[in-house]
Amino acid sequence: MDSISSGKYTQGAELLSASMSKNQQKQEGKMALALIEAAASSSPAQSNLASPTATMGNHINIKA
Repeated sequence: MDSISSGKYTQGAELLSASMSKNQQKQEGKMALALIEAAASSSPAQSNLASPTATMGNHINIKA
């Protein structure tokens, strides 16, 4: 009888763990979408910056 009842507890723990994992994934998804939306909304403000020149980074001193 103990093995039957312990099996029920194990299944309950597995279901609880799966439910908590699903909730965490939903929360992480919401946070990721919020981050993407925030980055997308701040992009137009950055368009006022001067574009880099073509010669930037062409001369790199590799001698120490």
